[in-house]
Amino acid sequence: MRILVKGAGVAGLTAAHELAARGAEVTVVDPRPGFGHAASWFAGGMLAPWCEREGAEERVLLRGRDAADWWDAVLPGEVQRKGTLVVAPPRDAAELRRFASRTSGYEWLGETEIAMLEPALAGRFRLALFFPSEAHLDPRRALPALRTKLAAAGVRFVEEAQAEDAFDRILDCTGAARIADRSGLRGVRGEMLYLRSAEIELARPVRLLHPRIPVYIVPRGDGLFMVGATMIEADDEGPITARSLMELLNAAYTLHPAFAEAAVAETGTGVRPAFADNFPRVITAGTTIAINGLYRHGFLLAPAMAREATEVMFAEQLKERNFP
Repeated sequence: MRILVKGAGVAGLTAAHELAARGAEVTVVDPRPGFGHAASWFAGGMLAPWCEREGAEERVLLRGRDAADWWDAVLPGEVQRKGTLVVAPPRDAAELRRFASRTSGYEWLGETEIAMLEPALAGRFRLALFFPSEAHLDPRRALPALRTKLAAAGVRFVEEAQAEDAFDRILDCTGAARIADRSGLRGVRGEMLYLRSAEIELARPVRLLHPRIPVYIVPRGDGLFMVGATMIEADDEGPITARSLMELLNAAYTLHPAFAEAAVAETGTGVRPAFADNFPRVITAGTTIAINGLYRHGFLLAPAMAREATEVMFAEQLKERNFP
């Protein structure tokens, strides 16, 4: 079966992998190679289904809990299985209890356990939640590595639009580009920044709870930390706002004062496509199937959605063979 995949973000690449693994002849159209334009490039890369359950439906947990295994099998060595630490300043202890009431798979930690897990945070927080089964990866390593693996396996990457009638199926993974013409799809703006500091080390993602803007800080190695991310109901891809920048920096400083002297290495924004329930869809329309609406769960839910789209495509091919 010849399949044209439109889009080479996390949805398109994971789908191309699943399709190629089933024996399909896959061509990926990527008119702007390099990833820098894709929302996937600005993602945290957290494979954290239990934490995400705090603000999402149960099906996010059910569909995402195998994501770390998928990424680990496809890109050995890229997944860091060190869990997620969730903290809150003493004045916001109620936020920590609220978070716990909406999630599962955690352990309560006291000051001693926090210090053992993250020595840099010793004495800074009295209580924390630790989610030991969660993991993370670096999207800026994973995406190029997956593309390279796919190309080596025979997946063809092209920049020019292709004649669609030369393919048996079309898989549209163009995400936010479809907001204007996909009913019910909206844009959610996310803003993030990278900080560089030699004065602090973290081993795992740390989520800092705050009533106004909960944030996460993800270590990337060599003193680099990704801090994100705002969620604004807008499809504006303009530069980060001063307000968001201040809030993200204040959150990093609240986690550890050493971040006050950190260098701001980069700021970025991305528009994440989402449906009303913030859960992605596999949508069929004739010979075209679309994966869209990954919202903030791109790396977490893309493997499950890729498997679903692949099953739909091969089921339809079998139906056509049996009922000419």
